[in-house]
Amino acid sequence: MARDVQITFDCADPAGLAAFWADALGYRVQDPPKGFESWEQALEAMGVPPERRNDASAVVDPEGAGPRLFFQRVPERKQVKNRVHLDVRAAPGLEGEARMAALEAEAERLVSHGATRLGRHEPAPPLGAGHIVMADPEGNEFCLD
Repeated sequence: MARDVQITFDCADPAGLAAFWADALGYRVQDPPKGFESWEQALEAMGVPPERRNDASAVVDPEGAGPRLFFQRVPERKQVKNRVHLDVRAAPGLEGEARMAALEAEAERLVSHGATRLGRHEPAPPLGAGHIVMADPEGNEFCLD
């Protein structure tokens, strides 16, 4: 039986990183519990002190197909390269220059939202279609593929 997965990010600013990834993937911040109009209202009712209200956040696929991304505050900063990363499929069905142009456009858009461009890998047929390596606002590497 297949299992659902959640992808968890350790980070310094869960709300900020959740907003970045919601925009990057076309996701949305997870709704607050039933009966609450906002997370602020829910956390207040739960007795969570103001300084702890950005300890976690999550984003979800609005169509329910993709995994939930969970962001949790940790005290330490990122120190080394990720061993696992996301490939954001930003140019499905495209090849060659059209593919790289679509990846460049998405890279430019994400840079305007706080990402950093780390490198471009040119197409190298037959196996390499080309991709762009990026980092999110907290330095977590991902690829535009």
